[in-house]
Amino acid sequence: MASCPLFLLVPRPPPSLVGADRCPGSAGCSDLPTSCRPHPGRRHGYPFRCNSSSSSSAPRERPPRQRPGGRGDAIDPVGFLTKLGVSDRAFAQFLRDRHKALKDRRWELCSRFIDLKEASSGFELLGMHRHRQHRIDFMEWAPGARYCSLIGDFNQWSPTENCAREGHLGHDDFGYWFIILEDKLREGQEQDEYFFQEYNYVDDYDKGDNGIDADEIMRRMKEEYWEPGEIRSRQSQLEMVVKLYEQMFGPNGPQTEEELGEIPDAQTRYNEFKASQKADSSSQPSYDIIDNGQEFDIFSVVTDRASFEKFQAKKPPLAYWVEMRKGRIAWLEKYVPTISHKDKYRVYFNTPDGALERIPAWAAYVLPDAEGKQSYAVHWEPPPEEIYKWRFGRPKVKGSLRIYECHVGISGSEQKVSSFQEFTSKVLPHIKKAGYNAVQLIGVVEHKDYSSIGYKVTNYFAVSSRFGTPDDFKKLVDEAHGLGLVVLLDIIHSYASADELVGLSLFDGSNDCYFHSGKRGHHKYWGTRMFKYDDVDVLHFLLSNLNWWVTEYRIDGFQFHSLSSMLYTHNGFSTFTGAMEEYCNQYVDKDALIYLILANEMLHRLHPDIVTIAEDATFYPGLCEPITQGGLGFNYWVNLSIPEMWLWHLENVPEQEWSMNKIIKVLVSSNQNMLSYVENHNQSISGRKSFAEIILNSRECSVGSVDDNLIRASSLLKLMKLITFTTSGGAYLNFMGNEFAHPEKVEFPMPSNDYSFELANRQWELLDKVFHKHIFNFDKDVMSLDENERIISRGPPNILHCDDTSMVISFTRGPLFFIFNFNPQVSHQSYRVGVDEAGEYQLIFNTDETKYGGCETLKSSQYMRRTSDKRADGCRNSLELALPSRSAQIYKLVRILRI
Repeated sequence: MASCPLFLLVPRPPPSLVGADRCPGSAGCSDLPTSCRPHPGRRHGYPFRCNSSSSSSAPRERPPRQRPGGRGDAIDPVGFLTKLGVSDRAFAQFLRDRHKALKDRRWELCSRFIDLKEASSGFELLGMHRHRQHRIDFMEWAPGARYCSLIGDFNQWSPTENCAREGHLGHDDFGYWFIILEDKLREGQEQDEYFFQEYNYVDDYDKGDNGIDADEIMRRMKEEYWEPGEIRSRQSQLEMVVKLYEQMFGPNGPQTEEELGEIPDAQTRYNEFKASQKADSSSQPSYDIIDNGQEFDIFSVVTDRASFEKFQAKKPPLAYWVEMRKGRIAWLEKYVPTISHKDKYRVYFNTPDGALERIPAWAAYVLPDAEGKQSYAVHWEPPPEEIYKWRFGRPKVKGSLRIYECHVGISGSEQKVSSFQEFTSKVLPHIKKAGYNAVQLIGVVEHKDYSSIGYKVTNYFAVSSRFGTPDDFKKLVDEAHGLGLVVLLDIIHSYASADELVGLSLFDGSNDCYFHSGKRGHHKYWGTRMFKYDDVDVLHFLLSNLNWWVTEYRIDGFQFHSLSSMLYTHNGFSTFTGAMEEYCNQYVDKDALIYLILANEMLHRLHPDIVTIAEDATFYPGLCEPITQGGLGFNYWVNLSIPEMWLWHLENVPEQEWSMNKIIKVLVSSNQNMLSYVENHNQSISGRKSFAEIILNSRECSVGSVDDNLIRASSLLKLMKLITFTTSGGAYLNFMGNEFAHPEKVEFPMPSNDYSFELANRQWELLDKVFHKHIFNFDKDVMSLDENERIISRGPPNILHCDDTSMVISFTRGPLFFIFNFNPQVSHQSYRVGVDEAGEYQLIFNTDETKYGGCETLKSSQYMRRTSDKRADGCRNSLELALPSRSAQIYKLVRILRI
């Protein structure tokens, strides 16, 4: 992407997201003019209620709207620039223009969907859903189609049997198609007495089968719920209207204005009404509305406290109305489901270019057919007694995120595609044992090409059928929550698969349905499609997709993959220097930035504990800043420079020539809210080698034995892991297998290897080997140390010593003191380094211990060290420490000495 190594670019990541546990942005419609906000009772393009400023009636005074408290409430589109000390006028103007465009985009969304909650809840309507009125509703967005129907096993794949009705009931102006699949009446059964008879299908599915008819339920409700005088039976809903009409316009009514007379004032009419009431009317609530000439609103109601409290204590008679629904048994006796559980289906379109068959965009489960040539959507509606029932609540992580990244398909040791069930039973306990508190899953969303690792997504609302069913994935997430693990999902909204038969490309026959048309709609190098982020319906799809995974599968957060592909029209493949001008020039996609803001705003508003992580190789400014201060609202950003820096040193620089200053500059250049890792799946997959493979092969080490070369190799790997972990900004990531130095890369089945699964697995049996067991013990104890000492959730590291000659680095984080000796040959018996605080420091971690494959050079008498008043590294106090070669130590200040 860049003309120089990525790690040499000084990253400009954003400072911390203040108040990450709450919504970083403002309300969905808070920036709209109060006179032009959509009426809360209107939906989907209905008219608005707008109050003209030129109206003759004076506006009523309302209490000022309260904003959430805390920092960042006042909207300042360039607020974070002041915090960072950036004074670039062009970029500041770009942020102001982007904020104006953001308000316009919010207005567009609110004009269609009221607020962000509704705009992100499309999965409640679109796709296939069981309706209570013995039917199934299907809705799809295809503005370029002229005809829409469902075909599948349930109708012998007929394109005419189940189609959308003509007119607005089947197709609206926005391109949404609506199809109703009525359940089939069994032979010998009669139609329901009531047209809108409802049935319990899922919730309380055993209710309604007690044989009580509607008349009996109405009688019980009248006798058990309503008190005497509260309700009066009427023969017709128009009874009151008829009486009023007869009184005014009947033969005995006034014939002229003189006979009509003057209408008494409100108080007189009220007194006459009270006098006409019967003596036993005291049981009625005393809700009296007095017309005092003011415009009516709810504050005009006069009531007594007793009747108010009595009314408030009553609960609505919903239980009686629910009982009016018939049960599942009654439904199965009367009807045959129009489409059964696990039936295959597709959507059929008639377009200007001919007929098309597509997988519905909102399908929740997709399966390939027997030949593997074409996929089908699967209607997933298990019986209610078989639906997965959640057992555990969502865990809350206090402190740092220690993320274990994994791919379900390669998580087994056998040469095959592993399943959700195998991952749940075998890998999740290992993750917990290893000390991680979060698991990040890649390749879970349905994709046609397995060799793409899951990044060429075809069906955004479906879990990959290669690994199991939706209920299998729910069990995986639930069991992870039971172990206290947060579940994160690697989400790909930066591009999509270009597959036309299975994916979204040319979905309705047009080239601009979900994606840009022309060159902008295609990724320059990956052959994928680029979303049209300025389209309201595309935003509706993407926002709903995020909310779907959190609502349906209880996902706890997302890592947004490859943001540079969507933020720039050159897809991030351009010479990049990090200058501010490159963040606001003509190649920046402002619509993509606005989508990310809306996504973070929606997620943090609806799900306050959600975690969002930005993976951006260009370190776009403001990634983790609050939205109200001009940021994008993420919780963490990924420092992609760190693994590139380690790889560059391993492959190009002899160990004795490593520069400590270059290493520490990349590690701590901007530490706040930074997710660090030594290597993730990119180092193990993508045609590369794992770092363990590079280090071991470079030293011609035998994997199964413990010799001097092997000890030295493991020491370097431990140093790289420990310094990366201890300098991270609150989050750390490890790819599956790297915690025990997996020696081989991952290679998915593809034509170049004859679709072999030989390298598409993890060798868990290596945990019994001495070398790998030592590395695993080291990694596990580092995670445990962070759990106890909260290392990476403290403030940023304070670098005290960094010497390229001796290859020694030291820094502090709170009461913890860290020192690293990268020198491959030289050990120091007495190395002096400065410290800020005078006192006694206790050794709490040493990479040279024998249980980690070290030599145990330090003696027990050297575990407690006391400072001296000799100055070093600009500090008033210093420590003299023994530093074996290629080793690191962590000390804790246990006693402060006052001088």
